[in-house]
Amino acid sequence: MIIRIAEPEDAKKIKELYQQVARSSNTIIRLENEITDEYVEEFIKRSLEKGLILVAEHEEAPGKIIGEIHAYSPGIHAFRHIFSNLTIAVHPNFQGRKIGRTIFTIFQEEIALNKTDIGKVELIVRESNTKAIQFYQALGFQIEGRFEMRIRTAQNTYEADIPMSWQNPNFEFD
Repeated sequence: MIIRIAEPEDAKKIKELYQQVARSSNTIIRLENEITDEYVEEFIKRSLEKGLILVAEHEEAPGKIIGEIHAYSPGIHAFRHIFSNLTIAVHPNFQGRKIGRTIFTIFQEEIALNKTDIGKVELIVRESNTKAIQFYQALGFQIEGRFEMRIRTAQNTYEADIPMSWQNPNFEFD
């Protein structure tokens, strides 16, 4: 597996990845038709300007993106020490092979070593995604609360969102 910083030219491949993940599972919140060119281009742009975005390529098929992770600063002065909107996607055919764990660990290491102005990384996960909650906890994320009735499911039921965060051990207060 090759892990690198994403580039704007990766947008089409990242969009395809997200659509495949949305089609095959409920691990990301967006429906397949909500994953538009504009959505992908915007989070790539924001992540490159004010955050971090990594992609994982298949070593036997260079250029085939099988995983992606990103987060970025909200752009508000009071939150400049936070990366939020963290999202990770791993191609359904490659899940269960530690690709998500590897790319996530490298993401955290990059922040700890080279983004010491970032003290906190935030994400939100739906309560029914217990596998993801356990995964994030294993990576050092803590549950910070609960947003009741925040998610409307495709079956027109409601469930809570669980906010979680990771503290950068190398954060340098300014």
